[in-house]
Amino acid sequence: MDNPTETGPIADEADVIVVGAGPGGSAAAYHLARHGVRVLLLEKTQFPREKVCGDGLTPRAVRQLVRMGVDTSEKAGWLHNRGLRVIGGGVRLELDWPDLASFPNYGLARTRLDFDDLLAQRAVEAGALLRTGVNVTGPVLDADGNAIGVTARVGPGKEPVEYRAALVIAADGVSGKLPLAMGLAKRDDRPIGVAVRRYYRSAARADDDYLESWLELRSAKDPDRLLPGYGWLWPVGDGLVNVGLGILNSSSAFGKTNYRTLLTDWLATTPADWGMRDETNADGPILGAALPMGFNRVPHYTRGMMLVGDSGGMVNPMNGEGIAYAMESGELAAEVAVQALARPAGPDRELALGAYPTELSRRFGGYYRIGGVFVKLIGNPQIMRIATKHGLPHPTLMRFVLKLLANLTDPRGGDAMDRIINGLTKVAPAV
Repeated sequence: MDNPTETGPIADEADVIVVGAGPGGSAAAYHLARHGVRVLLLEKTQFPREKVCGDGLTPRAVRQLVRMGVDTSEKAGWLHNRGLRVIGGGVRLELDWPDLASFPNYGLARTRLDFDDLLAQRAVEAGALLRTGVNVTGPVLDADGNAIGVTARVGPGKEPVEYRAALVIAADGVSGKLPLAMGLAKRDDRPIGVAVRRYYRSAARADDDYLESWLELRSAKDPDRLLPGYGWLWPVGDGLVNVGLGILNSSSAFGKTNYRTLLTDWLATTPADWGMRDETNADGPILGAALPMGFNRVPHYTRGMMLVGDSGGMVNPMNGEGIAYAMESGELAAEVAVQALARPAGPDRELALGAYPTELSRRFGGYYRIGGVFVKLIGNPQIMRIATKHGLPHPTLMRFVLKLLANLTDPRGGDAMDRIINGLTKVAPAV
């Protein structure tokens, strides 16, 4: 497989190849390039391009944007939000993002159509070489089975090309083509979700300071029946509103439901002036995607390849957030790679690269373990109903829940809530 005559010419040799220019891949490429590493960033599509996502960013993701030097002002096209509005059990509760030393106190919203392009351009400005329209087909392996590059098909004619580098970072999303080729299959004992979303033009909901989460979804066909899953709704700019729902595999309805029908059934119960009851105000089709959670593919480093973001199953089981963790893992992968590449190839470099999965486990392992328990609990409709009924009327309790679900605490100091959450994540066994 490492014979270039079988796949075409070798092109654009680099120190590190990053496959996938989503948030995780672009973050990794940016931080590598800033340290002077020669980075080749490969993306199969052309920008701008659409991706299925909630388009809402918590302060955790905002922090990563700031670390990449992104202008997050409203003048730069971002919609700011103050926090999360939770609706359920007859209660409507608005929770502001906490004031913390470690994170900004605001969230953002923006469509993925230009969000990913913006991050990829930040990587280019830092010195990364971006190649779009490159469909990576697999890893190039040496005689010992180590990744030393990737094979790809490029251009209208799908010409075979081979790219070589000392290290490969797989940021190729939930499909995980590269890690699968390295023998890293998804784990069935970790949470996974499915999300569907659609854009609507809605003047009534286009101006909102909060991300809105619906814990109870009613059926228009049978108002007394609760639909499975949870919903969301928030503006993303230009009069567009992102509306969607998600279901976890702990729900009995997972894999047995038409999620698109479920979305339209719920939206049929919303107020008529929102304009979401028919196709008239819809902007595009209903699209869906899987949410790989809780480190559902490990190890995150093996034989010359590091996994970043969805490729390594890094979506937060507590709230379905993936962008922040993709960007954090991308930055961490870059930091480890810089140190490793400063060492000679062989055992010394491998020792340094082993720090990546170790640090990921330290940061998120215990938290994701708690998230796995949380997913099982809320998959039970009776438990969810009790929690909604008795939890939502208590703002102090819900502020604690917001910090826990959004993973927003100060690691040192902080208030009593921070100390409780930090303590729980430390004592919980890592996944």
